[in-house]
Amino acid sequence: MPNRSKVPTPPAAAPGPGREAAGDARQEWLGVLARARNADLQMLWRDLPDKPSWTRLRGPESGLIMLRGRLGGDGRPFNLGEMSVTRCSVRLGCGRVGHGYVGRQDAWQAEVAAVLDGLLQEAASHQAAVAGIIGPLRRIEQDRRERASRQAAATRAEFFTVARGEA
Repeated sequence: MPNRSKVPTPPAAAPGPGREAAGDARQEWLGVLARARNADLQMLWRDLPDKPSWTRLRGPESGLIMLRGRLGGDGRPFNLGEMSVTRCSVRLGCGRVGHGYVGRQDAWQAEVAAVLDGLLQEAASHQAAVAGIIGPLRRIEQDRRERASRQAAATRAEFFTVARGEA
């Protein structure tokens, strides 16, 4: 079936050393940006020096996606429910394209996530973006998880059973 979209599909990249590791790193930073709270990202974005220029390629636009699950992780798939998602694609002034997805209706965060995705792909701006945005967001996320874990542990109830009968 011919590709009828207005944007040409790039040819498949040949696998090479480091390509999987780079993909894993990108997947990780996109996850950090998607899970970040808007207020945290706004604070860090405001303090980021040398923000690039960009043009929107798509969006930001909101829609629904269907979440699917599997019983036991490997059973038959079933539709769990719908989730609101906002996505955006941008082209930075340097030509790099970035994509951002946020699991809620937040156009600003999806656009900034797309810009940061483009910055993180550029060797010249990667370290500054990691140090100024991704690293602090990782620490904030880890602190929240630890706080929730401590709170859950503090309210944990232990149940004991007494065996009846003869041994």
